[in-house]
Amino acid sequence: MSERAAPFHCPYCGDEDLRPHEEGHGAWECASCNRAFQLKFLGLLTRGLARNDVEGGGT
Repeated sequence: MSERAAPFHCPYCGDEDLRPHEEGHGAWECASCNRAFQLKFLGLLTRGLARNDVEGGGT
């Protein structure tokens, strides 16, 4: 995970004291609530397109 993908706050407690976790790529730990979590990019959304357009179908 690149620097741009770093989280700004913990998804559990909202604190900003985050550090990379030793588990590996995209893993973070919160020093405030003592939780570890992982970020994963799923992909880009196709907002505004009809389902047929996305699948290559059409009318």
